[in-house]
Amino acid sequence: MADRTFSSNPGSTDGVTRRTLGRGAAMTAAAIAMLGLAACGDGADGSSADAGSGAGSNPAMAYENPLGDITLGDPDAPVVLVEYASYTCGHCAAFHNENLEPLKENYIETGKVFYVFREYPLDPVATAASMLTRCVSPEKHLEFSDVLFKRQPQWAFVQDPRAALEGIARQGGISKAQFEACLTDQEVLDGLRDMQSYAAETLEVQATPTIFVNGEKINGNLPWPQLEEIITNQLPG
Repeated sequence: MADRTFSSNPGSTDGVTRRTLGRGAAMTAAAIAMLGLAACGDGADGSSADAGSGAGSNPAMAYENPLGDITLGDPDAPVVLVEYASYTCGHCAAFHNENLEPLKENYIETGKVFYVFREYPLDPVATAASMLTRCVSPEKHLEFSDVLFKRQPQWAFVQDPRAALEGIARQGGISKAQFEACLTDQEVLDGLRDMQSYAAETLEVQATPTIFVNGEKINGNLPWPQLEEIITNQLPG
């Protein structure tokens, strides 16, 4: 499968990866180092390919997520859009802040697109955010995810991201004890590692966001009109 790329220099998370989140971060940092994960947008090569329609043609849907997928819409929709994203990636935030609303309104709520969100954290801070998202009730996963992306500058790139994340968690009804438990949940960490390993090794995900629209793989974020064109080209008829 060839790839399509739309951002040649999407930024760096170097400053983020040097931050620590205490003992919980040491564990997550080790996990990420083992995977050799790329920075936001690295490894993009500028090509694309497509095949068929629906979940059966989307290669990402062959994976059974041990944590359970975060989804929106009708699983039987003719187009399945799977997004791999890191909470500290600016281009992922742009996708959520600019493209997700028209995607919901025009395609997910009308039964044309089934949306699947999968975490691909690029650094310990993003891993902590992913683990925290998995702490809220499943029906609130996407809502909490949207909050993290909308408020990304307030926690991802600050001096003490752990304290900033704890503040957001507290506003979401997560106690300090629950927050600490979330960041040291080995089962969730193992699930994230498994998800990333499959994406990197089988789907060749090297950038965030990486988006699969049925059989077409896109490396990087797109302006909404271009993404919409790809979606409509995958719709039957």
